[in-house]
Amino acid sequence: MPTPRSFVEKICPVHAKRERRKEARPGELLAAALDLFVEKGFAATRSEEVAARAGVSKGTLFLYFPSKEELFKAVVMENLGGRFTEWNAEFEAFEGTTAEMLRYCMSVWWERVGKTQASGLTKLMMSEGANFPELAEFYRREVVRPGHELLRRIFKRGIDSGEFAPMDIDHAIYSVVAPMVFLMLWKHSAMVCVDGASALDPEKYLAVQADVVINGLSAHPGRPSVPPVSPPAPKIEGLS
Repeated sequence: MPTPRSFVEKICPVHAKRERRKEARPGELLAAALDLFVEKGFAATRSEEVAARAGVSKGTLFLYFPSKEELFKAVVMENLGGRFTEWNAEFEAFEGTTAEMLRYCMSVWWERVGKTQASGLTKLMMSEGANFPELAEFYRREVVRPGHELLRRIFKRGIDSGEFAPMDIDHAIYSVVAPMVFLMLWKHSAMVCVDGASALDPEKYLAVQADVVINGLSAHPGRPSVPPVSPPAPKIEGLS
């Protein structure tokens, strides 16, 4: 699946035309900003550090991104939020079973996001979001909600096809979100989330978690196809 068009092309069309390196210059700024935000956090990262790492002046940085907040939003959209058009298109075109789709979803997430520097943005928001509520709401709107909605579509597909038993989808999706969040914390927290005595293989871990989720959701032959209901109250003669 081709990578979606750069978010920068959408937010800086005029500035981009002024630069001969109209793709390289904003791309270098966003790459430098991503690295610094993940390494140091949002509050500790200074705009001049981003410009210096990208090899441009602070004025050039502000030509594209008028504030550090706008720079952070662009980093989020370039690496996470802007990818949901691509991912929803893959959902529409997928022809396998829903179990296969869920396994594919978790595996591809690791390849495209989890194992990359971009996964550090989630850890950053978990640690600093409360201090920057406007950025936290932006992240929820552009990343969390679209991600949850895509998982809801997958779960509903499985229920509608009879592969999955009926469930509370809004809560069930966290059975997929939780192992993803764990891996992001593991990757960006010096791996202190594991005991250190045994290596953690992310691909194997996600495969096992996918099996656990799918086996738990499957509409087994002996399992009720609809949620159980309370039996009707017995009739008492003389009352109606």
